[in-house]
Amino acid sequence: MITCQLTKLETALDQIKKSYPKLMPADAALLASALTLTGRHAIALYEGEQYSWPEDYEGLTNAMVGQLKMVNEAIEANAPKRAAKSTVEEEPVIVTVGLMPNYSAGEKLLAERDDLKTLLSDVLQEGVEFAYAPTDIGWQWALDRANWNTISASEISRRVKIKASFTEGAVGIEMGVGGTKKRASRAKATAEVVADAPDADADGE
Repeated sequence: MITCQLTKLETALDQIKKSYPKLMPADAALLASALTLTGRHAIALYEGEQYSWPEDYEGLTNAMVGQLKMVNEAIEANAPKRAAKSTVEEEPVIVTVGLMPNYSAGEKLLAERDDLKTLLSDVLQEGVEFAYAPTDIGWQWALDRANWNTISASEISRRVKIKASFTEGAVGIEMGVGGTKKRASRAKATAEVVADAPDADADGE
C-alpha cells in the first residue's frame, strides 16, 4: 500500500520510486502528481450517489439539506434548559460524507500516457493511504465553508459538522498541526467524531 501525503508531493514521489524503481524520474513524478489529484479531488459518496468537486457542489449540498434539518431538530429537542452563560459547549454532531479516489482527475493529468494510466489504476486497486489536512480535500474544504442557513432556508446549529472521510478504495489519515496523525478512518468504516472543527479562515480564498 502506497502512502500519499497530500501536503507533501515529495513523499508520494518517494513512495512511487520505491514501488516502481524502473520508472523514469519524470514518469514517477507524473504518476505521483496524478495520484495526489485522485485524493484532492476525491469523489463524494452520499446516499448512493456520486458527486464530483467542484461541479456538483450545489447537487450535494441540496441533497444533504433534509438530513441536516433532521439532525438540527434532534439537537433542539434535546437542548438543555439552561441559561446561556452556564451552558457548557456541547460536542459536535457529525454528518458523514463518504469519499473515494477520483481516478478520472488523475487520468486527465496523464493525458495520452496510457501506460501511466494503467499504472495509476493498479496503484489504486492495490490500495492507497492518503494523509491530509482538512483543507487538502476539495469536498471537505467546500462543505466546511457552505452557508447551510442559506442553503436550507433555516437556522442550522453550529454543533452540526460535516465530515468527509474515505470509505471506498482508500484509507484516510487526517493530520493535525505539525503533521501529527489526528485520526485514521479505515475503508468501509464510519468517520469518528471530530473534536475540533477546522477554522473557517484557515485557508483563505
